[in-house]
Amino acid sequence: MAFFLSFSSFIHPKLVKIVAQMTFFDALLFYVVYFVDKFDMWHRLPVLLGVAYLGIRRHLHQRYNLLHVGGSGGGRKYETAEFCYRTADGRCNHPCDDTIGSQGTFFGRNMPPTTSPYELLDPHPTVVAEKLLARKKYIDNGKQFNMIACSWIQFMIHDWIDHLEDTKQVELTAPNEIASSCPLKSFKFYKTKRVPTASPLMKIGSLNTRTPWWDESVIYGNDDEGMRRARTFKDGKLKIAGDGLLEHDEKMIPISGDVRNCWAGFSLLQALFVKEHNAVCDMLKGHYSDLDDEKLYRHARLVTSAVIAKIHTIDWTVELLKTDTLLAGMRINWYGFLGKKFKDLFGHICGPIFSGLVGLKRPRDHGVPYSLTEEFVGVYRMHSLLPDKPILHDIKLPKSKYECPPVLEE
Repeated sequence: MAFFLSFSSFIHPKLVKIVAQMTFFDALLFYVVYFVDKFDMWHRLPVLLGVAYLGIRRHLHQRYNLLHVGGSGGGRKYETAEFCYRTADGRCNHPCDDTIGSQGTFFGRNMPPTTSPYELLDPHPTVVAEKLLARKKYIDNGKQFNMIACSWIQFMIHDWIDHLEDTKQVELTAPNEIASSCPLKSFKFYKTKRVPTASPLMKIGSLNTRTPWWDESVIYGNDDEGMRRARTFKDGKLKIAGDGLLEHDEKMIPISGDVRNCWAGFSLLQALFVKEHNAVCDMLKGHYSDLDDEKLYRHARLVTSAVIAKIHTIDWTVELLKTDTLLAGMRINWYGFLGKKFKDLFGHICGPIFSGLVGLKRPRDHGVPYSLTEEFVGVYRMHSLLPDKPILHDIKLPKSKYECPPVLEE
């Protein structure tokens, strides 16, 4: 390790201690990644080298940046053959612990929380928003990403993550130096609830009120009550209005799995995949007339959830960065190095590198119970994609007459 310590002057002081704890091989890989990053090279590497670089990063993150938050776990083993479907609250997805990834479990971490007594309000959040985040001019990103893509990620967020909030509101007021230019002088919100973890390493954590699996709780609900609200209990189907949009209750609240902070783009995707679920139910009923309502619902949910996971992995994520390396990496994630044709022909063999993550016989959680992390939540911020004026186009007129459908409303 003395050889690697000679390079310690080139890296951040806080990383030196971490590198010293690595194996020789991992330390070597760390320096490879570090210097590639230092010279801003990774996105310019040839595809095979770029994929190798991403694979090294993933290996290091899985070994050193998955931190368990919470106690030893109070779950139990169960008969997996009895739960070959998605449960309402996310239970029974891990064969060794039925609570892993369920509603109300802790967010994990990729790094320990800071213990520094710094002030979160210095500089004030509204000053940061005004000085750094205020939009001078909206710049469209053209054909790469649009409002549908923006709607999609909110659709995913409503499936995966939401912090349990405290019952007491707090208020932020704009400081005098920016109050005149800030249209929102103050605002109130519920703080994230701080929950004891019963762990000596990280004593305080946050609970996830959604199910962090890719189980599409966004349309199915995060618990039994939400599931019952969304289902018709006839032919396995979910509720949908006659016009193809979401139904609304007597308080005009949309009826779907998760409707918090909804807007038109998000609600349209909910309606679209409710219809997809119902179409799968019709297909299954046509082929398997002996399936009852419950079995139709369970099978259709598995199919629809898999479709959405695949769209996000090899369509949406690829468009996010739009590089050949990411395209190859995400397809390897799904199909493996041997590719789709090989996997379709021979099935899942030789592990995730050659056959992808889909189809593993046992979960690979790298010694840490599955969760989504606080850092993952922190970087999923895409407000800058929202334009100042959403534009509605008329798609009913013949497309051949127009390069772009005419504008109905701004």
